[in-house]
Amino acid sequence: MRCVAIRHVAFEDLGIWEAEITAHGYEIVYLDAGVDDLAPFAAAELGIVLGGPVGAGDVADYPVLAEEASLLAARVEAGRPTLAVCLGAQLLAHALGGSVAPGEPEVGWGSVDLAPAAADTPLRHLAGAPVLHWHGDAIVPPPAATVLASTPATPCQAFAIGSALALQFHPEVDAERIERWLIGHTGELRGMGIAPGDLRAASRAAGDDAAVAGILMVREWLRGWEGSWA
Repeated sequence: MRCVAIRHVAFEDLGIWEAEITAHGYEIVYLDAGVDDLAPFAAAELGIVLGGPVGAGDVADYPVLAEEASLLAARVEAGRPTLAVCLGAQLLAHALGGSVAPGEPEVGWGSVDLAPAAADTPLRHLAGAPVLHWHGDAIVPPPAATVLASTPATPCQAFAIGSALALQFHPEVDAERIERWLIGHTGELRGMGIAPGDLRAASRAAGDDAAVAGILMVREWLRGWEGSWA
């Protein structure tokens, strides 16, 4: 079985999820957006679209985003298990009839408020746990989606639709490798007046609890699909 992950910048990878996905029997293949042929994503047993510093509304400047949105829609239509993180969640929403617009930026560690509908889903493992927020856009979910999480600033932090789970935040991030994020996003951090040292310290404090919650979440999600591949 293959897990094909579309990646937009090298440091926004599968993080703590990688070992868990491999332990479930997957060969992980990264495809770099705008560089690699993304066609293998369509039929992979597991497909994941990761985050990045561009937005779903940037398709005119980055045409590959339109291709990704189309591939995500095709996977949901085919019932193939799909995870969409941050930019991936925005593309999924856009592809299935939702929308994305500038919102209140959230950058840093915090919790999410789980909706009642999340109680019996893998997101239950995130209750009270820290997750990394790093976005400036807000999702209006597709009409058929179920919203699973929110924050006061962002009404839709997670949604499920068909075979896909979309997450605006980053439960996959490895806090022990946060330095790559701090360097890679230095321009954004400076523009927002966020001190890298503060975020570095917060990552050390949150890392262990975040890792446990993120691994338990993706483990339960993967187990829910075992034996039921399209």
